[in-house]
Amino acid sequence: MQKTWWKEGVVYQIYPRSFKDTTGNGLGDIYGIIKKLDYIKSLGVDIIWLCPVYESPNDDNGYDISDYKAISEDFGGSDAFDQLLDGMHKRGLKLVMDLVLNHSSDEHNWFKESRKSKDNPYRDYYFWKPSKHGNPPNNWTSFFSGSAWKKDDITDEYFLHLFTKKQPDLNWENPKVREEIHKIVDYWCRKGVDGFRMDVISLISKQINFPDSIYPNDYGKTIKNYYANGPKIHKYLNELNKEVLSKYDIMTVGEGPGIDLNNGLDYVNVDRNELNMIFHFDHMFIDNGPGGKYDPIEVSLPHFKKVFNDWDIKLKDKGWGSIFLGNHDFSRMVSRFGNDKKYHTESAKLLAMLLFTLRGTVYVYQGDEIGMTNVAYSSIEDYNDVETLNSWHEAKANGKNMEKYLDLVHMQSRDNARTPMQWNSTKNSGFSKGKPWLKVNENYKTINVETQENDTNSVLNFYREMIAFRKANTTMVYGDYKCINEKDEFLFIYTRSDHENRYVILLNFSDDIQSIKHPDLNLDTSTLVISNLSISHSIKELQPWEAQLRKYN
Repeated sequence: MQKTWWKEGVVYQIYPRSFKDTTGNGLGDIYGIIKKLDYIKSLGVDIIWLCPVYESPNDDNGYDISDYKAISEDFGGSDAFDQLLDGMHKRGLKLVMDLVLNHSSDEHNWFKESRKSKDNPYRDYYFWKPSKHGNPPNNWTSFFSGSAWKKDDITDEYFLHLFTKKQPDLNWENPKVREEIHKIVDYWCRKGVDGFRMDVISLISKQINFPDSIYPNDYGKTIKNYYANGPKIHKYLNELNKEVLSKYDIMTVGEGPGIDLNNGLDYVNVDRNELNMIFHFDHMFIDNGPGGKYDPIEVSLPHFKKVFNDWDIKLKDKGWGSIFLGNHDFSRMVSRFGNDKKYHTESAKLLAMLLFTLRGTVYVYQGDEIGMTNVAYSSIEDYNDVETLNSWHEAKANGKNMEKYLDLVHMQSRDNARTPMQWNSTKNSGFSKGKPWLKVNENYKTINVETQENDTNSVLNFYREMIAFRKANTTMVYGDYKCINEKDEFLFIYTRSDHENRYVILLNFSDDIQSIKHPDLNLDTSTLVISNLSISHSIKELQPWEAQLRKYN
């Protein structure tokens, strides 16, 4: 297996508007990140993934880009960005930019021109279609509710937007569009960035006959069969790699809604020269019913384990995986996969042990290193996320019980991950001297960086311990992975091994004491290396949410 820096590195994801505000306007900025670089470095991470900071009207918090080569003055402008890049490189940190190449903002100059007339030179930069019997061109729906088509009165035609109405999809069929994109990517590479996270990259190739979905009531199947993995996806990615990416020592990770075990390796196979890694969502959409995230279903631990097991087998010879349990688009991982009440600290640490002992590049989302939790605003008025608000309005129009729906919002809203970073117990959690753009989670007085810095048993210091251990033991990066107990409902036990070392990881995903009923493990020949508890460490049973990392003698 080829060894590289991006396989061994640990990535820290920053959502800039929620990280640290230095101006008092309530919005996080690049100078705030610069101020916290020493903190980030102290975690032991190597790479920062920066969510979009480009010029944008912020209909979808920066994922609607109006100028791909300009840094928004809201975040500090290009001077701040240059200082950030310089400050990171001086500390040995690498910068991965978030690039949104499936769609632009409707305020981008390309789209402003495109909508002017049917014969405008930029018309073909986007997808325009006439109505079909007075209706949209097909029955596709947006990721954010409603039709994926919007009628524009200027030419009396519809344009495609798989996301908000202000995010028209770019037409990669047009070679001029691909040329423009290659220039954008090359611009940032020449600027010195170290890689790209490519937003919803699996959607860039469209079925240009735009057939109706035969799964109008199953959104997951519609994504997989109609929006993702289009006929020219690999042609486009290979071309991008050949023209730009291969000329620089960078890392690339593609966000892949609709990517599954059947096609995942195609994106990252070392022989294909496309991307280094993908984010698949088999574990992140695991609780989504046919209606999506606001139609949740029960999830079992064996199902959760199977996702990691199957993907490891699929990628181990020719590909490389991305290991993550949360980001800016999902609920907080301790609230979702742990117990954020009675066993908050224990389960937050257990999930950290899971992250740092799996094969693949590990991604940590800001705040997870202190165990930040979901928020539960009492009113929908306090929410900001466009996906949340659109689904709320749709549910209301459909006569749903809105009191119960607010409980779903508390559980599933993307704003759970976007509440301001909790730095200390002072007003607004030390995030801003002004009114934050999004309300701070009320538990900031007990869950914050400052409190945990001085506590040797804190979640924060456990993250540091686990990152340091992973960095010092490449068995955790490149070693073989084997799940011992696929069917167990409560315990997740697996080994990591190579020709030098053999480790076993034991995780209790429950609120109860669980017996370890796997005598073939021979735990009496092992030594405890790291535990998330200061007591117990039995080889016969695990306490609630106990996590042990053991080494065979």
